Amino acid sequence: MGIGPRSLVFGARWKMSTARFRPRALVTGASSGIGAAYAERLARSGHDLVLVARRRDRLEELAERLRREGDARAEVLAADLTDAGALAQLERRVGGESLALLVNNAGFGGYRPFAQVEPEVVDDLIDIHVRAVARLTRAAVPGMIRRGSGAVINVASLLALSGSLPPNPMPHRAVYAGAKAFMVTFTQTLAGELNGTGVRVQVCLPGMVATEFHSRVGRDPSKMPPMMTAPDVVAASLAALERGEVVCVPGLDDPSLLDRLAEVQRAVLASANRPTLAGRYGPGSA
Repeated sequence: MGIGPRSLVFGARWKMSTARFRPRALVTGASSGIGAAYAERLARSGHDLVLVARRRDRLEELAERLRREGDARAEVLAADLTDAGALAQLERRVGGESLALLVNNAGFGGYRPFAQVEPEVVDDLIDIHVRAVARLTRAAVPGMIRRGSGAVINVASLLALSGSLPPNPMPHRAVYAGAKAFMVTFTQTLAGELNGTGVRVQVCLPGMVATEFHSRVGRDPSKMPPMMTAPDVVAASLAALERGEVVCVPGLDDPSLLDRLAEVQRAVLASANRPTLAGRYGPGSA
């Protein structure tokens, strides 16, 4: 029996003989912030957890709290997703699991002017937000297709839509925002491929969230405007997954804006895909 949409989010339980079935979710970047909030919410809704992050001590603390507060089984996997060997090991684990849900949440800002950012930070940003997301999703999806159910949530950022905005007051973010934009297009395109398989994908684009992310990139949270909480981001994401929304923007009241954005993108694609130059680029147009 496959896991239906409602059972995935709310953790409905079946009795098979005397055994109890619990859906299993794997969350990367689970040691704090939005990742920890996903773990807490999913544990309360009946999921067992595989918790992934670099900081084993934080993961162990979270896992113990989840076990203490409920009957969720929580396994800890300490892994650095910028390490190719660690990522490969996690891929094998994901591919061998009967996962109901994969949450690709791991990430960091690396905010610096592009001409000053260290090359290894560029690599790490791409490794975590692009390579790990694509590879772990690739590991999870075939099994989900075979089972006819499952979901992947990719946690991006509203900064994915910020390319036309200057760096002040926005942060210097060329690689970070570009990587998050990859996650948006990747998820939207994959959703089309998976239509009719029973497997759902979502990209979540939170704005500013009250987590330690800001202090890690050198910002003083006390001098920042009010921010959304991580549990609210997760509540929106899981509600959107239930509704079948491929793009979830937790703070957006008017979802028709997303429809208009998609319409404009399709219009540009349709009108620009032709064999002749636009007039402004032709001879004598300079």
